[in-house]
Amino acid sequence: MTEPSSAPPPSAGVAAFFDLDKTIIASSSALAFSKPLLRQGLISRRAALKSAYAQFVFSLSGADEERTERMRAEISALCAGWDVAQVRAIVNETLHDIVDPLVYAEAAQLIADHKAWGHDVIVLSAAGEEVVTPIAAMLGATRSVATRMGVVDGRYSGEVEFYCYGEQKAVAAKRLAAEHGYDLTLSYAYTDSSTDVPMLEVVGNPHAVNPDRALRRLANERDWPILTFENPVSLRNRIPAPSATAVAVGVGLGAMAAAGMTWYGLARRKRDR
Repeated sequence: MTEPSSAPPPSAGVAAFFDLDKTIIASSSALAFSKPLLRQGLISRRAALKSAYAQFVFSLSGADEERTERMRAEISALCAGWDVAQVRAIVNETLHDIVDPLVYAEAAQLIADHKAWGHDVIVLSAAGEEVVTPIAAMLGATRSVATRMGVVDGRYSGEVEFYCYGEQKAVAAKRLAAEHGYDLTLSYAYTDSSTDVPMLEVVGNPHAVNPDRALRRLANERDWPILTFENPVSLRNRIPAPSATAVAVGVGLGAMAAAGMTWYGLARRKRDR
């Protein structure tokens, strides 16, 4: 199954909330930035290798709350002191190379369908807002909410001002509903991760996309539709590149605050040098 069980009539006041990693794109938006950060000397080669291995383990085992909280804390420590302008330039230069081959064709079509039905499309992601914002714009999403890092004197402070993960996605959905008049009982949500169950529970039309084991079990128990997305395509061939202004608004930390970023190797960068 690759689309909602039934196409609704066009309507306003309805939102479709999408997770990003492994729901819209076929990988971790955070992992993809290891190589450019390595080239610019922000992380070591060994940390980059550990990043890849830990992401592989992460994808197999799923993201429980304790593991993700450890990632959040260690990612914060990793980013502390990084020059925002330098990271902004790295993300700006590599954004298209990272997202271009990763977007699921089924997700792009589903987003287009929701827009045709008169629904607002919202990306909710634990990834950093600096990367989520331009990706959401390229997809034609109405708006996005993502993790936000603190900045002091042009450098990342190491504090996470807002961590868009787990229950906080549900909080964000409720806040957006209050601000924009969405009827959550008529709204939709799509995610691959059991950590996003709170988001699924606040809408009337929850969907599991390529679900992890825990989410698949819950979806079967609750009779939630399970969608299979399996055809990554070039976003560049489907959607025009964003303007320089759109990219400038979105770039910065990239996906370093994403739940998918590794918590093991990156937090021990000093030992690796």
